[in-house]
Amino acid sequence: MRVISGIKKGFKLKAPKGKDIRPTEDRIKESLFNIIKNIDEESVVLDLFAGSGSIGIEFLSRGAKKSYFVDKSYLSIKCIKENLKHTNLEDKAVVIKRDAIKAIKFFGDNNIKFTHIFIDPPYGKGLILDVLKRIADEDVLKEDGIVIVEHERDLILEDRIGRIIIKDNRNYGSKSLTFYELDGI
Repeated sequence: MRVISGIKKGFKLKAPKGKDIRPTEDRIKESLFNIIKNIDEESVVLDLFAGSGSIGIEFLSRGAKKSYFVDKSYLSIKCIKENLKHTNLEDKAVVIKRDAIKAIKFFGDNNIKFTHIFIDPPYGKGLILDVLKRIADEDVLKEDGIVIVEHERDLILEDRIGRIIIKDNRNYGSKSLTFYELDGI
């Protein structure tokens, strides 16, 4: 696993051990960043179920202002911190050991909003809908923001959850990326 573009291109990243850990494949990561394009020095990213932190680190490497990494696993938090130290991106990162739902509530309570939210929860645990509902309820997505969900291909997600609606869906073998944005109402 490595950073594929930007100022930290080529840096190798560690991944925590465990059966629920599925680092995003480089080809999916590359496609994801080709689709979203608009990363700049004002981008604030939330990497939920962050695992190794590779997605948030990729955003930082490509010029994002700040990335928040949330995971409830001690091993994942340790790995994220090691990867941030290795890439020398610690000053642009906030690492939080917390359940995803509680973290989103915390962000809502503190009026922290994101331009990009990446969600890649453990498969088969029914977490995606609850997380998307909490994102909509807590109003943590900026008006021009995007939510990206990596999930198993055969999982069909709802078209609308509160104010967030599906913008796009792409399939990559057994995995899919689904993109949500605010509907502008």
